[in-house]
Amino acid sequence: MPDLASILPDTVRAKLDQIDAQHRELTAALADPEAASDHRRASSMAIRRAALDELAGAYRRLRKLIADADEMRGALAAGDPDLAGLAREELPVLEATAADTAEHIKSLLVMSDDRQIGSVILEIRAGTGGDEAGLWARDLLSAYTRYAAKRGWKVEEMELDADPSVGGIRKAIVNIAGEGVWQELSFEAGVHSVKRVPATETQGRIHTSTCTVAVLPEPQAVEVTIDWASDVTEHVTTSQGPGGQNVNKVATAVHMVHHPTGVEVRMQETKSQAQNREKARRLLTARVYEIERRRVEAERAGQRAGQIGTAQRSEKIRTYRYQDNIVSDERLDQKFAKSKILDDADLKPLFEALIEQETARRLAAL
Repeated sequence: MPDLASILPDTVRAKLDQIDAQHRELTAALADPEAASDHRRASSMAIRRAALDELAGAYRRLRKLIADADEMRGALAAGDPDLAGLAREELPVLEATAADTAEHIKSLLVMSDDRQIGSVILEIRAGTGGDEAGLWARDLLSAYTRYAAKRGWKVEEMELDADPSVGGIRKAIVNIAGEGVWQELSFEAGVHSVKRVPATETQGRIHTSTCTVAVLPEPQAVEVTIDWASDVTEHVTTSQGPGGQNVNKVATAVHMVHHPTGVEVRMQETKSQAQNREKARRLLTARVYEIERRRVEAERAGQRAGQIGTAQRSEKIRTYRYQDNIVSDERLDQKFAKSKILDDADLKPLFEALIEQETARRLAAL
């Protein structure tokens, strides 16, 4: 049986050693009472450790299997008939189990970085289609939030630009946090097209409308450095739009510009200036981080050999055909039932198919 150095490439073993050490560090940190006192940080660390549990455990099992196999070979070489007989029985089992475990580890490894991102900022914007596009954006947001509830993810509304005339939304930004959130929702970035008879249609004609979805991984504070005093200009103004005397006359809206990147955000959802500032900083940080992440990804594409995807998606990713009860994803051969995806918010089979495809692609690139 090959040893660890030959059963896994050097780059893969180096990554696994790093993950094993990271898992141990997170476990030790979570046992520290000081870390537990910071709920947000503790929750983030718990999600990251949970994402590494299976991979770290499998790698430790593989090392144990290889050590046991080496012992069996030593028994064969020692010449003891009883030990040699036992070794001849157990060695093939150990070798087969180790080979299977190594393949399983590779599959886990290529998605491990995705699983560690436990918080995303999801943006939905109405596209072509007028009022119907706003209704479609609302329906898609509803499917995501109901799916998040099923998965036990936390959803926080950050910005909502509603269209009160028909009940649709022009734009929505939500923070969704929980285990596996980036691994699944990263596939949603792109244009979602719907073909259906709008509620506003009087002659029963099928219309095509679109909305765009952007999914940004929300970084930890230590992952991107922003000099808030020097790099960011902040303006506090009165809010715009409907909302009553307090919203329109009290300066609670926060407008921030990050000069090195040109990223600009405005937050006015709450009546509290402090809350708007906190949300604006989180959104700006995520957008700056996304720019930096893409730059680093481009530089490291060759070395990382596909272990982390770029999260770049083709513009049109999915079409929802109401009359045929079909959802067609441009990246997959199989079709899904619209009633399952939208009415029941059962996106799990769709995400599983996309993850399986992406895992195969990354494994082929190793």
